[in-house]
Amino acid sequence: MPDDLVLASGSATRRRLLESAGVTFRVQPSGVDEEEVKRSLRARGADALDVAETLAEIKALQVGSSQPHALVIGADQMLDCQGVWFDKPSSTKAVADHLRRLMGRSHRLATAAVICSDGRRIWHHRAEAWLSMRSLSEAFVKDYVERFGEEVCGSIGAYRLEEIGAQLFSAVEGDHFVIQGLPLLPLLGFLRERGVLMR
Repeated sequence: MPDDLVLASGSATRRRLLESAGVTFRVQPSGVDEEEVKRSLRARGADALDVAETLAEIKALQVGSSQPHALVIGADQMLDCQGVWFDKPSSTKAVADHLRRLMGRSHRLATAAVICSDGRRIWHHRAEAWLSMRSLSEAFVKDYVERFGEEVCGSIGAYRLEEIGAQLFSAVEGDHFVIQGLPLLPLLGFLRERGVLMR
């Protein structure tokens, strides 16, 4: 019998990626105070990729503590623009602010996923992508916020590359699944090895 698979994330995008790939799983978001973890790690000089991996593991372990024998997937993503970390915008005003601060510059998306079972990490994967945002006119920014601001408030960087966010960029380097917040292909590979998915 395949392992019980749990996604320790409330992310609609991660859920959609797994569902589209034909994976059967349950969703149980973690209650991790991400901002506190980020502040603590930043004070210790941690890199964005290390923070993403640490948060992914903490989420998986927390949810796994109440799910004995389950495989629990934790995932996280950090946006680093020249040493400045961006979170999900809290309002449509913040969406416009994020776009203005990112436009004309390149930034890095650091994405990590961890699978824990019975209180220990059994798999992890880290990956990065680089995105160059083009210069945007104020008219474009205003139109973008009016049309899509509410939708992208749940997305780091205030965009969804797989949708209208493609118009924001002049260049993208990296796996599109990683950009969307989940290293899907390595994760599917592990699930096949584990027998959760057919080989």
